[in-house]
Amino acid sequence: MGFLYRVMGSAVLDTATCEEIEGNRNATAQAFLVVLLASLATAVGLGGLEPGHPVSFAFVSILALLTWAIWSVVIFHVGGRLLPEPQTRVDVGELLRTLGFAATPGLFQVFGVVPGVRAPLFILTTIWMLASMVVAVRQALDYSTIARALAVCAIGWFLAVGTALVLGVLYGPTLS
Repeated sequence: MGFLYRVMGSAVLDTATCEEIEGNRNATAQAFLVVLLASLATAVGLGGLEPGHPVSFAFVSILALLTWAIWSVVIFHVGGRLLPEPQTRVDVGELLRTLGFAATPGLFQVFGVVPGVRAPLFILTTIWMLASMVVAVRQALDYSTIARALAVCAIGWFLAVGTALVLGVLYGPTLS
């Protein structure tokens, strides 16, 4: 399975693609590339490339990457330790690969530069990314129900976004 096929399969929430990604150690670098590109797309979509704002581009890119990392760590602990099912087996590599490709909808955030599109696009892609994470978590942690995966992702999302907001307020560039 090639990189573009994995990206497309993740975008359409295909469980077979998640299973292939989960078991393929060669997809680890590709998963990181998806997260990196989605983080950059978020920064561009939020106007980070506007003249005079290079610091905000770097800051938003790093913050988006950090948010994904926090979300992944929380999912690892909540999903693998607090809410496991009897068949749940946690493998960090498998989880990070599937969660990396689950960031695929974030690639579309680059289109936030289009006037009037930013807010609805970011709402849509955030919901889409949450859905993609739910599918990835269900497959990577071998959950039998989508409800458990949704609970784990929701807990992780609230903690990651809360942390990102606090970091953004404390360390983000000032808006004038």
